[in-house]
Amino acid sequence: MLSPLVKLFEGLSAIEATALVLVLSFASAIVMEFVILRIARRYVSNTSTEYDNIVISSLRAPLVITAALVGVYVLTQVPAVRSSVLLDAQTLDVAFGKPSLSVIVLVWAYAANEVVNRLVAAVNEEGGRFDFAPVFSNVWTLSVLLGSAGTLLWLWGIEITPLLGAAGVAGIAVGFAAKDTVANFFGGIALYFDDTYKIGDYIVLDDGTAGTVVKVGVRSTTLLTRDEVMVTVPNATLNAAKVTNESAPQRRRRVRVPIGVAYGTDIDAFEELAVDVAAAESLVLDSPKPRARFRSFGDSALQYELLCWVNGPTRRRRAQHELNRSLYKALNDAGIEIPYPKREVTVTPAADRPAVAGGTATSERRTADEAPGESGDVTT
Repeated sequence: MLSPLVKLFEGLSAIEATALVLVLSFASAIVMEFVILRIARRYVSNTSTEYDNIVISSLRAPLVITAALVGVYVLTQVPAVRSSVLLDAQTLDVAFGKPSLSVIVLVWAYAANEVVNRLVAAVNEEGGRFDFAPVFSNVWTLSVLLGSAGTLLWLWGIEITPLLGAAGVAGIAVGFAAKDTVANFFGGIALYFDDTYKIGDYIVLDDGTAGTVVKVGVRSTTLLTRDEVMVTVPNATLNAAKVTNESAPQRRRRVRVPIGVAYGTDIDAFEELAVDVAAAESLVLDSPKPRARFRSFGDSALQYELLCWVNGPTRRRRAQHELNRSLYKALNDAGIEIPYPKREVTVTPAADRPAVAGGTATSERRTADEAPGESGDVTT
């Protein structure tokens, strides 16, 4: 690929070729740094997106280093230089030519990994419009690592066919020895393509584990529970479990507050009062509007359910707490009874009643407020 460039130095002495190569390399690096990159930075500074700035900043170093090291490699290929140095051609190539190309490969591999990882991080910060899982960065890093290693082996003339056979055997052995790790790795990829969750989502597993996703790795996913405890769950487990994502497709969540009122209550007045209490709570969203629903006729109460919405699954418990407090105060102020079981126990001295085997006679009476059909005296 560089043979046409090498032909430009034919007919020149070793000193002339060396001076020309060094001048061209230095000039290329200067032009790349102060002309091309400066123009590119000035152009991308006028755009509204941050992605092009990431690309330019990540490619600055490899472009300048490549412009400088290509000159070193070309210098080792010029016939006049190869014949004038004390080292033979093979030693010169091993000492200067291949190392310079190896550095170029490594620099570009690092830049390719860096630019993709930074782009994925920037896309994740955009929020719900893009659901890139960080596991993509891990897969890309592994691909770049394997690609750069294969390129370096080819560059140094190392036959990779036997290595591929050995890698196949080693892969089978590693697959059996680290099957859980492999399962977690592919489980993470499956979770990414299924778009199950992303960082910041609040998820609930079928075993009751719940928390906010704070990290998605190659092997596992880390959750932060409401008790501020970090829980690490293997990706293979997540892939096989039933996962409820309470942050998707939207973050708002419904709150259900059950409440019972006594028979004989003015249900129209009660429903209006309950809705007003929910509307006055700052955690409750204005839309959809709160509403009260008559669910059933209970044993001793009319069973209602107050329905409203909050902005996020983690606010439901707090909203339910505040609504319960406000409802209790409002119902007391309005004189609306909240029925509850009542029990009266009467103890009669043994001298006043016939003796009963086993001890003192006790009279127990349950009021009608506890449950219909259970009133009356019970003597034991």
